[in-house]
Amino acid sequence: MIEASEHFYHDDPNSGPADVRTELPGVDYYFLGNGLIQAAIQVAPRGGATPLGLLVMNPDRLRKKRDALTMDPDTGLAATMVRVGRDGGTLEPAAGRMAARWLPDVPVPTVEVKWTAAGVAVTEQFSCPAWSLPALTRVITVANQGRKAVTIEVTTGVKRQVLRRRLTLRPGARRSLVVGYRMNVKADQVKCAWSRATRPDRAARTFWTGLSRLSLGRKDWDHFFAASTRQLPVAVSRAGCIDGSIWQYNLEWMRDQAMIALGLAMIGATGPATTVLSRLLDKFVTPDGDTLDSSVKRDPAEVELDQNGVLLCTLRDYVLWTGNLDLVRTRWKKVVAAAEFPLKPVFRHPESGLLVNCREYWERHKAHGIEHGMELSYQAMVAHGLEAGAVLARLLGHPEQAARWDAEAKRLLAAMLDHPRFRMHDERGFIKRRAPDGAVQETITAWPEASLPREVPLGGPGNHRINPDTSCVLPIALGLVAPDSPVARRTFASMERLWNQDWKHGGYGRYDVTSEPDSPGSWPFASLFVARAAAEAGDGAKVGRILDWLGSVAGANAGTWFEFYGRRLAPPFPQVGIVVWNWAELVILYVRHILGVKPEEAGLRIQPRLLEGVKRLDATLTFRGQRLTVKATRKGRAKARFAANVPVLEQTTTSVLVPYGRKAVAVSARV
Repeated sequence: MIEASEHFYHDDPNSGPADVRTELPGVDYYFLGNGLIQAAIQVAPRGGATPLGLLVMNPDRLRKKRDALTMDPDTGLAATMVRVGRDGGTLEPAAGRMAARWLPDVPVPTVEVKWTAAGVAVTEQFSCPAWSLPALTRVITVANQGRKAVTIEVTTGVKRQVLRRRLTLRPGARRSLVVGYRMNVKADQVKCAWSRATRPDRAARTFWTGLSRLSLGRKDWDHFFAASTRQLPVAVSRAGCIDGSIWQYNLEWMRDQAMIALGLAMIGATGPATTVLSRLLDKFVTPDGDTLDSSVKRDPAEVELDQNGVLLCTLRDYVLWTGNLDLVRTRWKKVVAAAEFPLKPVFRHPESGLLVNCREYWERHKAHGIEHGMELSYQAMVAHGLEAGAVLARLLGHPEQAARWDAEAKRLLAAMLDHPRFRMHDERGFIKRRAPDGAVQETITAWPEASLPREVPLGGPGNHRINPDTSCVLPIALGLVAPDSPVARRTFASMERLWNQDWKHGGYGRYDVTSEPDSPGSWPFASLFVARAAAEAGDGAKVGRILDWLGSVAGANAGTWFEFYGRRLAPPFPQVGIVVWNWAELVILYVRHILGVKPEEAGLRIQPRLLEGVKRLDATLTFRGQRLTVKATRKGRAKARFAANVPVLEQTTTSVLVPYGRKAVAVSARV
């Protein structure tokens, strides 16, 4: 059985300087990097910590925030802040007086922060202009806004290393200074030095300017996609290492990594996507087909079976997006093993053929009260993955395996949807779990071995309900059931119990909060599950409510979201971190479900949805090494009309199917 200690951490955020805390009032973290170095610009506008601090990390070494290479154990990030000495005093960025943003229309992602004090205006710009060096550049521009000349001293540094530069500025004059930060991987440290301004090199420009652009015609919603595109590649090291939640767990998950790889492929970051998927197949899939979660191999009773399906779906989508079959061709034995693993007799329920064990989607297990039974997401994701595996098998010339996996997928879906006794839905829509006798598991009770604190809902008295659960919308988002079907409509209705459960700031919880073994709160990527399903159903109001909520919480200005929003009980739980999966979910929502770009085995389907609040769509993507341009405008209630610069294989009232080829594709639609 999974040990309770696996869920507990001992990093006390109240120990050490305030900067070691991940949650600071109104904080934004802007992430920069190039796979060799990872940095976060901390903007803490409400005080209590360094207002403008710089964190530098090695993306191949997953560590807590207090272990960032620029974090001093006594003074935190204070040394990394710019100070301006004037007239015997010191000027510095003050809480509430900073303006931070992503610079638009620049060749590499650049963060700009402006602040003013005592007649001196300071602009700081951070970027990684070199693609092949673990280096960061900071351009500091100081301007004299007064009517008299001033002599100032600019100071900054890293830990105990201090840089100083004395300047005299006439009225209206400005001067720029450049600081270069270089990470020494072997010494595990960062040094800074005065430097010269450099333009981004060709490799950096080529990578960043080649990524996707997408607009929904709303500046706030467009910001989410742009920020996700800028930061998703930064989370991936050159070796394909990714912290599931930066500063929080310092662990890796097959499921998270696969979804991140799909997001990378969709934004045109083909190189990092290939690296991530290659590493997953090589190191996260055992020869037997088992997959790792939390960087650990599990007993069959406690494996996350959905991960096998997620991996197969991602591999298919990656191949269709990139046209690169070599990744799966050279690792076909691992692909076969991943597909066959959930079909082992140990997981098979004899009466229904559904898959059984004692682990659930959100990682609760036997000690939390999860009984032996059937989990909805395991049926849905494995079936969907087997369908995806069959596509790969056909593309690679393995018709017998394709036929087997297609048949197994149909059998599993039929049992999930239609079995008279064991189907995974009832009058509430999709349900989370059934016991082997067919009874719905409605509640859980934690064992003493779980060692849960009394402060968490599952550690207290009362019924601990596990329905509803946001993972129950995944069959709708994936297209396994029609979004307007009775089971989908009932599922959507049940989800509303999860909005604003024990809080008032909005957002969906993962599941009924009474069964939460951790800190209760609203979860961005669980909320985005609901948004993806709602987009399939054409419910623009619900999608808009979720996006507007994302725009209201800490991190929205940077487009960087925590794992959840609520009061964190840390310790024994880890401090909340920045979940990389959030960026991938946003990309998938925008590209697959709103823009409607869906590669199929027969060709590229485009099905744009102009949801409520969206008047037009305008996107340029990278697809199979070529540019894919999609434009859509609102036409009213008449059926959609499409125009394309390539032959049309099929046109329906809502979509168009075009062939794969080596030519840039442009599709316009009035929908």
